[in-house]
Amino acid sequence: MDIKGIEGMSSEQISLEIQRGGKFVVFLYTISIVILTFRRGSDVYFVKSGESAVGKGLSYTLLTLVAGWWGIPWGPIYTIGSLITNLSGGKDVTSEIVSALRRPVAAR
Repeated sequence: MDIKGIEGMSSEQISLEIQRGGKFVVFLYTISIVILTFRRGSDVYFVKSGESAVGKGLSYTLLTLVAGWWGIPWGPIYTIGSLITNLSGGKDVTSEIVSALRRPVAAR
């Protein structure tokens, strides 16, 4: 799992930052090609308290604005949903990531 924004941070630092209001988020993007529309999620981003989640998701928002509208009928529907999600700070997946990080790694 690739999480952007936690490079060089210890698990204690991450926990402290989450207590201060940090969160893990995923941004949505939509791409349409006439009759095909694809809605996907980005990698997981760690947004520290005081940082702008909207700024981190700006590239996905711009991609959606340019390439999302063109599919019929789902392009406009998925585009609006992706824009609402991204402009409200992304999809918060903190609880899922924290529980996954706490699970013991299975031996191979």
